[in-house]
Amino acid sequence: MPTYVGFLRAVNLGAKRRFPKDDLRAVTEAAGFTDVATYLNTGNVRVTSRMRSTARVEDALETAFTRDRGFEVPTIVLGLAELSEIVSYAEVLAAEHGPLQRHYVSLVREPLPAAAAERVEAASGPKVTVAVRGRSVHQMWEHAVPGDVDPLGAATSRLLGVTTARTAGVLTEVARRWG
Repeated sequence: MPTYVGFLRAVNLGAKRRFPKDDLRAVTEAAGFTDVATYLNTGNVRVTSRMRSTARVEDALETAFTRDRGFEVPTIVLGLAELSEIVSYAEVLAAEHGPLQRHYVSLVREPLPAAAAERVEAASGPKVTVAVRGRSVHQMWEHAVPGDVDPLGAATSRLLGVTTARTAGVLTEVARRWG
């Protein structure tokens, strides 16, 4: 059976959007997924399923999460090969632009059309470099300070659709553990 990794968006950020990892694991298992594991308390879950489509897995997970939590939980699902490819690309970028103090990766539902990817990458500036590849948008700072502004801004972020972000380090660790 295929293995997938789900990355939940905007959970455990305040009092009303709580989804502790033990609850996440229980809800995922109750939805029929097997080999369920979680990493950290930020919405990272590994599952196996007979489903052959990341879109179907996303839909099944989101439906189960909304039913259990009472609020929508957007979830980006990647296969292990795609996750490994994103992590490998993050390593290439870090070698080209590093050493980096901060490297965020926004995961998106669908690869961006070329024109949208160019607009997103145009958000690069003297403090941050933005690179788009497949279903990942990398934001890299050589020198980061607390309070740095999101380089994409609201208008550019809308081009991405549904996203969730992790540090490159978290994605690397998830791939190492589950890949």
